[in-house]
Amino acid sequence: MTMTDPIADMLTRIRNGIQVRKRFVDMPASRIKASIALVLKDEGYLGEIENDKDQRGFPTLRLFLKYDRDGQPAIHELQRISKPGRRVYADSTHPPRVRSGLGLSILTTSKGVMSGRKAAESGVGGEVLCTVF
Repeated sequence: MTMTDPIADMLTRIRNGIQVRKRFVDMPASRIKASIALVLKDEGYLGEIENDKDQRGFPTLRLFLKYDRDGQPAIHELQRISKPGRRVYADSTHPPRVRSGLGLSILTTSKGVMSGRKAAESGVGGEVLCTVF
């Protein structure tokens, strides 16, 4: 069966993994998911990222979740913004602010997937995929 929104599935797997204090989460791999994971890693919300194959030979993505010394997760809130039924876009001059600038927005632009801050620095806008706090 096909999946309607694989990005929402990825974010839900991360949220569920954090709730039960998993060390890592596995999911089917795609280029967009790998790009989102790379942005989360670069911004300090995830640990390592591994590409692998499952038992049937399909590519999988393993994301290592990050926790502080007290066991609190680095990600407190992970929200899908643009959905298949309602796309949300941001222009180059006003990227979405998350929690007064404390959080992160992830955009897909003509120059690839990047954080809202980097998109504003590059002078490009795009579709707002999700926000992280």
